[in-house]
Amino acid sequence: MRENSLAEIVQEIMNCRNCTLYASKTNYVPGEGSENARVMFIGEAPGREEDEQGRPFVGNAGKLLTAMIENVLGLSRKDVYITNILKCRPPHNRDPAENEIDACFPFLIRQINAIKPDVVVCLGRHSARVIFEHFQIPFRSITRDRGVLREKEVDGRKMCFMATYHPAAALYKPPLKEIIEEDFRRLTGTIKRKNKTLFDFFS
Repeated sequence: MRENSLAEIVQEIMNCRNCTLYASKTNYVPGEGSENARVMFIGEAPGREEDEQGRPFVGNAGKLLTAMIENVLGLSRKDVYITNILKCRPPHNRDPAENEIDACFPFLIRQINAIKPDVVVCLGRHSARVIFEHFQIPFRSITRDRGVLREKEVDGRKMCFMATYHPAAALYKPPLKEIIEEDFRRLTGTIKRKNKTLFDFFS
């Protein structure tokens, strides 16, 4: 069976009515970046500014994420792919409901399959819990499991998964910014040691 292209998946997302969030959202937020991205960042759901612009991570938390991608990883936003578990904003930025995750998660898995990233970075506990559970990776809490790269074979190819705090958390607790930066540095350092192809990419 032919895999859908990323553009085809995005088009399906833009017409999705699998849960009630489509009725309250302003814009769908499918994700953005390179379809050949080696690194994929996944948050939990769009916020107010993301909902208004139809783009992921464009508010203050997004600016912080972009700065870390550029300054710590040495990449630009266009080099990576950024998305969320949910593609529509939950009202009042509440936590995603399980039925909403169930309705939207298949789109995310198809995006991962289309992009085939080498590294998936889960931003925040909701993202980490859902993604780690799907790929059968143990997850206790974001505090205990952040910053650890876990290798998993997915459809015959090796991928690395890492959880870290959501950038929004660092806006409320500034000391977390240094922890997220530490996780990003560990990401590059570990990849350079473990995989020559990715070493070429990050160097």
